[in-house]
Amino acid sequence: MKHTNLQKNQETLRKKFINQGVKMVAPETVYFFKDTKIGRNVTIEPYVVFGKKVSIDTNSTIKSFSHIENVRIGKNVSIGPFARLRPGTIIKSGSKIGNFVEVKKSTIGKNSKINHLSYIGDTFIGNKVNIGAGTITCNYDGKNKHKTKIKNNVFVGSNTSLVAPVTLNENSNIGASSVITKNVPRKTLALTRSKQIEIKNYKRK
Repeated sequence: MKHTNLQKNQETLRKKFINQGVKMVAPETVYFFKDTKIGRNVTIEPYVVFGKKVSIDTNSTIKSFSHIENVRIGKNVSIGPFARLRPGTIIKSGSKIGNFVEVKKSTIGKNSKINHLSYIGDTFIGNKVNIGAGTITCNYDGKNKHKTKIKNNVFVGSNTSLVAPVTLNENSNIGASSVITKNVPRKTLALTRSKQIEIKNYKRK
């Protein structure tokens, strides 16, 4: 009986959003919370789950297999596929959160991109920031959580670890595969990379 009531509640919510102009390819696969708020001209692809306290502004797209809870999403934002947005996250207008990206308790500024395979936690990201594939914020030291600040127009190369607390100032660049433990000044390239070692004519033992 309880399961039937849940199904009816979901059907009611789906119909409400369709009537409001939300575009859903397979509405029967999308699960809403009772307080979900969605603006005009929003597209939701199949197999998306909304937890409590989610709001989505106009002209945004939520792609398949994304899970979103306690998040504010601005205008013209693209989320997913396979994205996880955890509580306390704000995604501002024009930004993109791509496939296999997890964001927790962070603000993502306008027109910023986190396209692939990244974890962003306890972080402030400014406007027009590019976060390369495989980037992670190392925000937990085993006892306390620490914050990362990434200011406007920063480019972070792929496979970078940002060890919080740390600040990347305006227009700075981070070389791929770096481990950043110190603040980076504005208009600076920072990279940490070991020297490559080659042993000629090596044979496996």
